[in-house]
Amino acid sequence: MTDVAKASLPPLRILRQPAILTGFAALLVFAFLMALAIGAMPIPLGDVIRILFGYNADTQASAIVLGLRLPRAVLAIIVGAGLGLSGAALQGLFRNPLADPGLIGISGGAALGAVCVIVLGHLLVAVVPFAAHPMLLPLAAFFGGLAATFATERIARSSGVASTAMLLLAGIAINALAGALMGVLIFMSDDRQLRDITFWTMGSLAKGGWTGVLLAGPFVALAIALILPTARSLNAILLGEREAMHLGVSVERLKRILMVSAALAVSASVAVTGIIAFVGIVVPHLVRMAAGPDHRIVLPGAALLGAALLLIADSLARIIVVPAELPIGLVTSLIGSPFFLWLLLRRKGLKS
Repeated sequence: MTDVAKASLPPLRILRQPAILTGFAALLVFAFLMALAIGAMPIPLGDVIRILFGYNADTQASAIVLGLRLPRAVLAIIVGAGLGLSGAALQGLFRNPLADPGLIGISGGAALGAVCVIVLGHLLVAVVPFAAHPMLLPLAAFFGGLAATFATERIARSSGVASTAMLLLAGIAINALAGALMGVLIFMSDDRQLRDITFWTMGSLAKGGWTGVLLAGPFVALAIALILPTARSLNAILLGEREAMHLGVSVERLKRILMVSAALAVSASVAVTGIIAFVGIVVPHLVRMAAGPDHRIVLPGAALLGAALLLIADSLARIIVVPAELPIGLVTSLIGSPFFLWLLLRRKGLKS
């Protein structure tokens, strides 16, 4: 922990930081087991544990847990960790607690790629028959998110330097352009395509399966491996970019690493689940409220809590309107938007 981060924390909070991470890990394990037990057909927690270790003879329960709920829970962990960690990293980079991965165009670019496939995919299939493969949509969303991020970084860069303010402005412009193009495509869509677009933008873990795990997992794992070692540099960034440079931080290199890593994690996540809102904003705030601003705790804490929160949200999505299922993006919005409003009001109260 840097001296700056230590100075901003009460002594008792410093002492309990390892316990906070342990608590987040315990919450993740509990949420994982409950996600396997909860559903249209509840399964006792003891049976779930026995199934995981291969000691349960109930073939129906085993098929539900191992075939349906386990890949969904693993995907929730991957996506939640990627979104939470990316949000924490970008908030630290921009020194803006209201920043999220969508701010630099990742979500907008991914959504545009998916909408292009939904509306125009039949034209591509008529020319290139193998384009009818079901992986076309997640791949288009993935590369759309990456393209939007690189466009944002390229627009913001001048004389080899990309200022934080220009990154934010370029991200806003890219998001606006992606939104306008999606509006044109939605206007061109028929009823079936419009329904597909609506459900994709609400987010869901239902169709990911092990294919989604294999698609998103490596990119999120790579992003985690790239982001976690930047904790000390992000602590220095809290002082300002110029001060961080004086402390030996390569600020431009840090920006590139974090933006590329966030783009990988969020694009891969959005590609397999659709848009899941508020995780990247809410989770880092909860971690900082519990543990303080030190990114050596905030980054791994955001990954753990993001995974746990998405597991809890998915469990709620599956039981609120049984036997139907709510899109998980609606659940995270219902959880996250009141917290976000409270945060805004709290900040307003602190300034007044």
